[in-house]
Amino acid sequence: MTIVVADTTAGLPRETTTRLGIPLIPQIVVFGEDSYRDDTELDTATFMKKLRAASGLPQTAAPSPALYAPIFEQALKRGESVVVVAPSAKVSGTVRAATVAAQDFPGLDVRIVDSLSIAGNLGGLVLAADGWAKEGADADAIVQRLEELVPRGRTYFLVDTLEYLQKGGRIGGARALLGEMLQVKPILTIRAGQVEPFEQQRTKKRALARLAAIVVEQCPRSADARLSVMHAEASEDAEALAYDLRFALDLRMDIPVYELPPAIVVHAGPRAMAVGFFVE
Repeated sequence: MTIVVADTTAGLPRETTTRLGIPLIPQIVVFGEDSYRDDTELDTATFMKKLRAASGLPQTAAPSPALYAPIFEQALKRGESVVVVAPSAKVSGTVRAATVAAQDFPGLDVRIVDSLSIAGNLGGLVLAADGWAKEGADADAIVQRLEELVPRGRTYFLVDTLEYLQKGGRIGGARALLGEMLQVKPILTIRAGQVEPFEQQRTKKRALARLAAIVVEQCPRSADARLSVMHAEASEDAEALAYDLRFALDLRMDIPVYELPPAIVVHAGPRAMAVGFFVE
């Protein structure tokens, strides 16, 4: 048996990971001298209240390797393998934390997969891996399938301001847009595991319309695309986008809408919107 381990940057609802039995590792959000786990100590609504009251921007920290220890210890006792599906190492220290933790369990088969992504697509990879594991696939097969799926991932997102990405050090190639933010609303993407500019639009309305058009142009019309919509305090726009995309792509199932977790909103900022999917 193989256990798939996720973390909160996957954006999966807690009820989903609990129901499926997927162990979830928290990220750490830091306001001044106070640190909070974003699984049990800080949800998105509470984070937003603290963000508005804070004198400065919060920071994030990768999970301690010690947080993996109980999961790894239990897997070792049961003779199970572990596949950790982690956010991009270029925007998070989670890959390193899991790697360090695995060194304390030399008798355990631990595989750590860098998703080169975050949020909805990371969640899609986690759900795919967990499904394969429950169907009986071994760690080798799961990792191989994940490595085939990772480069097919596409993420596009909008932010109200680049301030959060800039100050959090996750701005990547989008740094070139800083001087133009008063005139444009950028559509950003994640390429090779880091944030890069994709297009620019003059207004948020146009940017949202273009975001939808990109999905219609690129996203396969099947459940295999694992299309998802993500947002931070933009639930109406996110639900409307998901509704429109379902009919534009002639999908027979609802498109999941995820609330971005605090550790991502720290860098994307309030009212961020995103889509993620996998191409054929």
